[in-house]
Amino acid sequence: VQLQASGGGLVQPGGSLRLSCAASGSISSINAMGWYRQAPGKERDMVASMTSGGRVNYADSVKGRVTISRANAKNTVELNMYNLTPEDNAIYYCNAKVGRTWNSYWGQGTQVTVSS
Repeated sequence: VQLQASGGGLVQPGGSLRLSCAASGSISSINAMGWYRQAPGKERDMVASMTSGGRVNYADSVKGRVTISRANAKNTVELNMYNLTPEDNAIYYCNAKVGRTWNSYWGQGTQVTVSS
């Protein structure tokens, strides 16, 4: 499975941003897709995820400000983020859980910077 992330960039506080992740390869073996983020000096934490069955999960820190959804194709997920604050500054990574053992596959990171 290969993951191609897009989106990210610089946004002002209170602004919105959309990240997109497209999977290719053995997409039928994907159990879930989602987004993680890693701020400088911190661990990589889950932001939002969606199973192939449509069940979603959000980190407490982003609930109410983030939505994860499938795009036109089932192999693409989008993360829409609203009311961004500097605390959302991080590198965002697309993730897929694959196969019987739910192995993690990672896309390249994309920087999100919230600054005036």
